[in-house]
Amino acid sequence: MSRLPDGRYVDDAPYDPDENINRIERADMDAPNWLLVWRKFRQHRLGLISGLFLLLSYLMLPFAGFIAPYTANERNADHLYAPPEMVRLFHEGEFIGPFVYPRRAIADLDDYRWRYETDTSRPMRLKFFCNASEYRLAGLIRTERRLFCAPEGATVFLWGSDRLGRDVFSRILYGAQLSLTVGLIGITVSFVLGIGFGSVAGYFGGRIDWVIQRAIEILRSLPELPLWLALSAAVPSNWGPVAVFFIISVILGILDWPGLARAVRAKFLSLREEEYVRAAEMMGASSGRVIRRHLLPNFVSHLIASATLSIPAMILGETALSFLGLGLRAPAVSWGVMLNDAQNLASIEIYPWTAIPMLPIIVVVLAFNFLGDGLRDSLDPYEN
Repeated sequence: MSRLPDGRYVDDAPYDPDENINRIERADMDAPNWLLVWRKFRQHRLGLISGLFLLLSYLMLPFAGFIAPYTANERNADHLYAPPEMVRLFHEGEFIGPFVYPRRAIADLDDYRWRYETDTSRPMRLKFFCNASEYRLAGLIRTERRLFCAPEGATVFLWGSDRLGRDVFSRILYGAQLSLTVGLIGITVSFVLGIGFGSVAGYFGGRIDWVIQRAIEILRSLPELPLWLALSAAVPSNWGPVAVFFIISVILGILDWPGLARAVRAKFLSLREEEYVRAAEMMGASSGRVIRRHLLPNFVSHLIASATLSIPAMILGETALSFLGLGLRAPAVSWGVMLNDAQNLASIEIYPWTAIPMLPIIVVVLAFNFLGDGLRDSLDPYEN
């Protein structure tokens, strides 16, 4: 160590790159675990993009009515099976802002289908922050304000309309409120049951563990789809959409917990012999406190990854039940209900845009899977 004329001290030791690397590694070891997870998760591009997409999708749910130009069940009898229309900016080379051309339905009696004639001489500008049909913002506030509306005498069916003249784009936005939420409710039920039974079986063992394991084996031996159908068919047909939605969510959660319970049990069997668990027990900590404060925190990373992989399975489960007519029913709107309305293959062949509701299902399920892969790879930040 040498002293400079200005009073500062400098290190005379030669630069050692290995020492510098060791210093960086020690700093990483001292960093909080969440920071290490975030650093590694940022390197997983698909997982990061998927996480941002899902975050925006869930943040959008309360404002679906504001973004959608129509309500979920609003009909336009003059535009049945209308094809998707494009929002344009230029008319005859002149910029006039977002607009659409008016269209007129024509019944084609030769092919037995609807055809549409577009009047390209009359551009009609869209209205923004306009008033239209009343809806509830976030399910609470009554309002008529929307982001954009069709001008009078025209329509704005971005993804076409269905057999009743309902806007497919608007129905997909409203359907996301149920289809994306069913996974959250189902995973909550699944986690409560799975963590509860799995932790009790893994921590106490013995006869309790034997009983829980036999119950899990019985549930897992039952065919899943017929069991879904049986439980859904038991729901009274006179129940309202909200009650049916809640029951379907609970059913999906009840059928999903055995796998999580076994994973929790296996982890607890290995952790209950650790010294810190024995020390907590010797200090008089209750069984509930040992499980909550010492065992579960070591299992949180696995629970997060399991949740991201279980939610898409529940979304697909609700979609399958609603598609088969045993899940949510009209006037409720979900992606499965929309696919149930579009299950006529002859209609899909003539009007292919009625099958568009399958696209958000595919995109959301893939996003959850990519996010789950990214989290699973990142939750062990010390692994190379």
